[in-house]
Amino acid sequence: MVSGWFAGDGNDFRLLGTRCSACASVFFPREDAHCRNPGCPGGDLVEVALSGRGRVWSYTDSRYRPPSPYVTDPELSWEPRALIAVELAAERIVVLGQSAPGVTVADLTVGMEVEIVPGVLNEDAETTWTTWHWRPTGVTA
Repeated sequence: MVSGWFAGDGNDFRLLGTRCSACASVFFPREDAHCRNPGCPGGDLVEVALSGRGRVWSYTDSRYRPPSPYVTDPELSWEPRALIAVELAAERIVVLGQSAPGVTVADLTVGMEVEIVPGVLNEDAETTWTTWHWRPTGVTA
């Protein structure tokens, strides 16, 4: 888990971003040093929970094992995952993430509504690395 990028569980699970108090720009991953908007005079950055639902902006299959720092056991077979770019209308940003387990590109269409859910990136006997996944709304698997 990347500290400060998400919080909560179940229906309360949310990505955490930051919003500039001067120009209202929202950032994810979060920005804690300064506003990235080049036209902004600068303001305080405040942590905000991002929308839990958005619309598929684009998607693709990942057909290769990603390189480090992604955590994966090279002894296990690699299973492709759909990567989904999701537009969060209220924040006016697009957030990239993996699909929930079992969701493939065949299940996705541009414009469909998806929701954020907690996920497991990898785990071993001592550690579970957590992340977020996107899942079409109405799916409970």
